[in-house]
Amino acid sequence: MNGHHDRVPEDRTLNAPLAETLSVALLVVVLGCAVIRPFDWPEAVVAVPAAALVIVTGAISWDHVVAEAAHLGPVIGFLAAVLVLARFCDDEGLFRACGAWMARWAADRPGRLLTAVFGLASAITAVLSLDATIVLLTPVVFATAARMGARPKPHVYACTHLSNTASLLLPVSNLTNLLAFSASGLSFTRFAALMVLPWLVAIGAEYVVFRRFFARDLGAAALPTPDVDEPPAMPLFALVTVGCTLAGFVVASAFGIDPAWSAAAGALVLATRALVRRRATPLTVVRAGAPAFLAFVLALGIVVRAVVDNGLADALGRLLPDGSGLLALLGIAALAAVLANLINNLPAVLVLIPLAAGSGSGAVLAVLLGVNIGPNLTYAGSLATLLWRRIVHQHEHGVDLKEFTRLGLIAVPAALIPAVLALWLSLQVIGG
Repeated sequence: MNGHHDRVPEDRTLNAPLAETLSVALLVVVLGCAVIRPFDWPEAVVAVPAAALVIVTGAISWDHVVAEAAHLGPVIGFLAAVLVLARFCDDEGLFRACGAWMARWAADRPGRLLTAVFGLASAITAVLSLDATIVLLTPVVFATAARMGARPKPHVYACTHLSNTASLLLPVSNLTNLLAFSASGLSFTRFAALMVLPWLVAIGAEYVVFRRFFARDLGAAALPTPDVDEPPAMPLFALVTVGCTLAGFVVASAFGIDPAWSAAAGALVLATRALVRRRATPLTVVRAGAPAFLAFVLALGIVVRAVVDNGLADALGRLLPDGSGLLALLGIAALAAVLANLINNLPAVLVLIPLAAGSGSGAVLAVLLGVNIGPNLTYAGSLATLLWRRIVHQHEHGVDLKEFTRLGLIAVPAALIPAVLALWLSLQVIGG
């Protein structure tokens, strides 16, 4: 990450204003297509040619392309491993078991179901990453609410909010965390120790907001339908594999080994079991890694790097507060939250982390608070929210833009400000 903002060499084929205009225009097109997904194209269909264009025109130097690929390569490999791990956990029945547990615990009371969704979505996001909460848990929550006869909205909205907010805890919980982890200079366990208090505070604040905001929906009586299905068996093999993978993150970090190896081992165990039992083919395993989405992440990183090289870094560098005092952390988190909603949280973290790294690990973690909690304000704030919206539509459940934004306007400051205070307190007690 260091040296991320070295200037573009003088031998490029475009002059500076043209390179700046082209790279910004391409970023807007890439993000716009990721939001709209014309013709249901994968995000990579537009992003990969856009990355090729900034390379061919010299808006980004070849050296910087290689540096960006080298930087993002391990992160993308890790993401692939976690996606495979989550997919085969689903095949083992982990999420069906989660749904059965939620229904039993909620006992036809919508308020208790919301508490169960908050607990489960927070744990799944932290351990299996936000994609697992969006792609795998959200449909289970829909099914559970339907089985209980409860209004699904509060519980389904909780999935998307927690896929962002609850992804603060571990370096592996969110792609943004992985991108920031190496720049923070922290070990895996120290990162988690500093983030546990902000994580709890932010989730608690969201919970209070949800209870009040959806009081009418949660107060409506559930109309349960008869459930004749046998409860699914507890998927012990998947649970033990996930537990060992999580322990592997801690052990690998203590020995200076990239946690991606632990994720890859967990994914390999579950994928091999599925292959041996003929429940999956090699092609299924490859698809579980979402190669098109991984290509999109790499291409987006290159386009953002072109924008950064051509002036954005200088502009943001003047706005970003220095230091790691409370006011500076609040300013950094606020700027990160605003930027995440303007250009999506992934580009925002790619731009801000190199700028914040000079002020120490506290500043880097404040950026994460902003880019992980902030995206709950708008649809385009994070890729997770975009993905969630598609899943909600697939269940023929509309999302009211005004209501979504109104909830975000209350929940984001309510969670972000106390989370920054909690981070500052953690830094005072534990040290950066």
